[in-house]
Amino acid sequence: MRRIAFLLALSAVLLPAAAADAFDYDAALANSQAAIGNRVGDHLFHDTDGRPLRLDALRGKPLVLSLIFTSCHHVCPMTTQHLKTVVDKARAALGADSFAVATIGFDTAVDTPEAMRYFAARQGIDVPGWHALSASPETIAALAADTGFEFYATSAGFDHLIQATVLDADGRVYRQVYGQTFDTPLLVDPLIELTLGRAAPERPLLVSLVDKIKLFCTTYDPLRDGYYFDYSLFIGMLIGAVIILVTATFVFRGLSR
Repeated sequence: MRRIAFLLALSAVLLPAAAADAFDYDAALANSQAAIGNRVGDHLFHDTDGRPLRLDALRGKPLVLSLIFTSCHHVCPMTTQHLKTVVDKARAALGADSFAVATIGFDTAVDTPEAMRYFAARQGIDVPGWHALSASPETIAALAADTGFEFYATSAGFDHLIQATVLDADGRVYRQVYGQTFDTPLLVDPLIELTLGRAAPERPLLVSLVDKIKLFCTTYDPLRDGYYFDYSLFIGMLIGAVIILVTATFVFRGLSR
């Protein structure tokens, strides 16, 4: 009885302490949302061949960041596969070179360039415009602070918030997308806004106008879970413009007579 009482007393002390150290998803989510608007620093990474790559080299167009650890055998592969599916839909709508993607290993002791190369090949993301990157512990800590990404080591690996971070062309956090799987528009709509809705000032006026039309006429079809250019909207606008022009012509002629 004394031994049982001792064990119960010990549990009463240890369990609250363990609960206090548990990963707080609500706090992690709040921290992630607070990072929106942050400018991510010019951190140094290494690609799958061990070559250095600074984040500034990926500026100039939107960038999707996804942090994983390669020793994860279920959640991270599933997350990456779903991200790949949505990225393919976004590129089909916006163009293959419209944005870049970077999958970054945050378990720095394990996620070497070789490990990231193997992970990228297994997940089918070793494609142009998708970078699988490794980094030092200091770089991962700085990147996590910039993007509001939290992770904690556990006996089973890591607890972390599953998020994809969308950066704008200047490297600022524009949107956070959460979950192993998520609705396609949650990632694609921000990319459409950044790619088509915010033309750079130095771009020709005609190019900006075309982008605005694309933004207005690009439509999401939930039945086939994809985006397409809705020509009917464009044709409707054209017909409306013709009607207005013809009506104005008749009115002007009538007034002239």
